[in-house]
Amino acid sequence: MQADATRLENRTVQAPPRGLLKTDEMMSRHTSWKVGGPAERFYIPPDEDDLACFLAALPDGEPVTWIGLGSNVLVRDGGIRGTVISSVGMKDKLLLLSGNALRAGCGVACAKVARFSAKSGLTGAEFLAGIPGSVGGALAMNAGAFGAETWSIVEQVETVTRNGMRVERTGADFATGYRQVDLADDEWFLNVVFRLDRDADGKAEARIRELLTRRAETQPMGQFSCGSVFKNPAGDFAGRLVEQCGLKGFAIGGAHVSEKHANFIINAGKASAGDIEALILHVQATVEEMTGTRLVPEVRIIGEP
Repeated sequence: MQADATRLENRTVQAPPRGLLKTDEMMSRHTSWKVGGPAERFYIPPDEDDLACFLAALPDGEPVTWIGLGSNVLVRDGGIRGTVISSVGMKDKLLLLSGNALRAGCGVACAKVARFSAKSGLTGAEFLAGIPGSVGGALAMNAGAFGAETWSIVEQVETVTRNGMRVERTGADFATGYRQVDLADDEWFLNVVFRLDRDADGKAEARIRELLTRRAETQPMGQFSCGSVFKNPAGDFAGRLVEQCGLKGFAIGGAHVSEKHANFIINAGKASAGDIEALILHVQATVEEMTGTRLVPEVRIIGEP
């Protein structure tokens, strides 16, 4: 990251938090796998100013965990110590800018960005319709779908630090790779400006429909999952390797490998986070033993066992 990043006015002083604070909040209510133990504290800020104020007021050493739509995270059954920040209160921060650009807040669903850009006569963000999470999560992991990645269209981002300082950076300030972004552990994405192109042929909405049809044909929709569990190895596909090892349908407790796409693990309704983690480890070990390839999880595994 460049040292000369523009620092925004820090408006965190003295204003009391206006968001919703819960204690012992079950994370199973906030993850797409529908599992996860309690968060000691769970905070939903209504906007960026309130969030910065809340962070600045936290005690030194307080652990902070950030969550969006919970589609790429496995929260263990023992829950999460410290404070969990949820971006769902900022899910409507979406604005069309001049010059073929749009600004999206961290809590906005990726699919909503895709639809909004297409309806605004822009193209380049259609692939976001295939990402089940929020903009903040997509930025943090350089999420991708249908051969495109989030950071390919990023022009500028705004972040917030652990002490509530808001910072503007350009896309070039970050080193990015496949499902990887160079971001400090005590800094999180607040907003992004996506630079897109004019939809000259007027077919962006049709392309979104085509992509979603393809997704429905190849992935288990309407079931409790996190999306893809493992990163694709170079030159190969994780799902192909898992299927090659005969693991489709393999189950531990209430969790099983999808019969439709082997890189998905499904909670049939009664799985624990422990079941899912054990299945992830079993798939890893089996694929490595049979193929020599060590699959790397794409999903974040957090919390206490």
